[in-house]
Amino acid sequence: MGVYTLTVFEQNGEKLLDETFEAANDSEAKKAGEARLQDLNFIAKTHRCTSPTGKLLLFHR
Repeated sequence: MGVYTLTVFEQNGEKLLDETFEAANDSEAKKAGEARLQDLNFIAKTHRCTSPTGKLLLFHR
């Protein structure tokens, strides 16, 4: 299992969310990140999800 980071920003740069979670692989992490964004109603906000190796899995600006 790897530790992934999900971060959400407001347009002015304010950080709204910065949390880590575990997933078995990048595909599962992407699904989990999208689900978390939907749950918090942040899907339309600027966000990113990165892998333990720094790979960008999700990005929206």
